[in-house]
Amino acid sequence: MKLTKEQQQEIRDQQSQENKTKRVTVAELENILYEAIPILDHGFIRVIDYMGDDTSIVQAARVSYGKGTKKVSTDAGLIKYLMRHWHSTPFEMCEIKYHVKLPIFIARQWIRHRTANVNEYSARYSILDKEFYLPAVENLAAQSQSNRQGRGHVLSGDQAKKVLDLLKKDAEQTYDNYETMLNERYDGSVIDEKQVGLARELARMNLTLNTYTQWYWKTDLLNLMNFLRLRADHHAQFEIRAYADAMLETVKRWVPITYDAFLDYRVGGTEVSSKGKKIIQKLISGEKVDVEKSGLSKREWNELMTALELKDKII
Repeated sequence: MKLTKEQQQEIRDQQSQENKTKRVTVAELENILYEAIPILDHGFIRVIDYMGDDTSIVQAARVSYGKGTKKVSTDAGLIKYLMRHWHSTPFEMCEIKYHVKLPIFIARQWIRHRTANVNEYSARYSILDKEFYLPAVENLAAQSQSNRQGRGHVLSGDQAKKVLDLLKKDAEQTYDNYETMLNERYDGSVIDEKQVGLARELARMNLTLNTYTQWYWKTDLLNLMNFLRLRADHHAQFEIRAYADAMLETVKRWVPITYDAFLDYRVGGTEVSSKGKKIIQKLISGEKVDVEKSGLSKREWNELMTALELKDKII
């Protein structure tokens, strides 16, 4: 990740601010406010602003004038209850805003979560940075033979080098063409005084999807957890998971009680169908169960056995 001197100074200026407020603040999150947390090769996330904390959730749940209770354990018990029983509205009372720099192909995947306020860098107005995402060799993998949207074995040697060379060559070539069409280089200099530059909204068309973009992404805590439950999961694409993992750490700083409950009930827990529940009851009572008599499909059976960590029963 590279930040210009101007960007570094802007962050220092933001972090040096001292504002008096009657609003709830969280010391652990304040410590990293505005800081650029590096992701991938050129990306980052920054917490720009936030509203509320764990006690705000408790306050909203009780619709009280107070700021939670005097006992943290009591607040924790209520938050766990809300999480356990899917009482979602109190979690909407907390909000957070991120500044994110990410490859365009990840941005297009991310934007499918239509539960946030988003303002993206405008390539109609400004020139995009000359930065492209190139995977590390250990993340360069072939197509999975069993999962149409997943990765298989990791490429190595000449094969990996060839792919990386292609990715880099294509990105650099299309960016050079982008500058030529604009008649303006990344540093602002003009290429040809006699040439008229193409409109920025048209010149951007040929850029590769590994080009970096940026946006401000503001969401409430409930929808942030819905995002993280999917994107921090081991099934998620590595690149978006890298951002989700970093965001999880900011949630831990911001609302630690909710974070613990989220990990317990959403990340570490599992959903079971009525048929699956009957199978679990039989397993507990010592009865013999098999997929043929379970009423589950092979996929449902294997998902249940995987969730229960009964590897010997996976077929």
